[in-house]
Amino acid sequence: MTPPRKRERGLVRPYVVTDGRAHPTRNTLDLVTLVTAVSNRPLSGLSPEKRGVMELCRGGALSVAEVAGHLTLAISVTKVLLSDLIDSGHITARASIPKAQLPEAQILQEVLDGLRSRL
Repeated sequence: MTPPRKRERGLVRPYVVTDGRAHPTRNTLDLVTLVTAVSNRPLSGLSPEKRGVMELCRGGALSVAEVAGHLTLAISVTKVLLSDLIDSGHITARASIPKAQLPEAQILQEVLDGLRSRL
């Protein structure tokens, strides 16, 4: 039985992929920010990594974490690439859907009392 192969690291260092930058141009991206590709933007002039992001995001909204996972890139590298694509108009971003607010305890008690009165 042969041992499982380790995943090989890419030959390109992350600082090369991000043009030497360690931080995105915007600090609004978190792991659950949803990104979508703008369909009418040309891909010419984009790096291979940015083209990969565009291809992924053309299928629909993905979170920053999903993009990083699919491309096997670090989150910090993915945020730099995504912020560049947002700046160039290739990608749109929006916050994830907020969690629903929990109802007040008084309303829940009234519903419970109403249900009990019917039984």
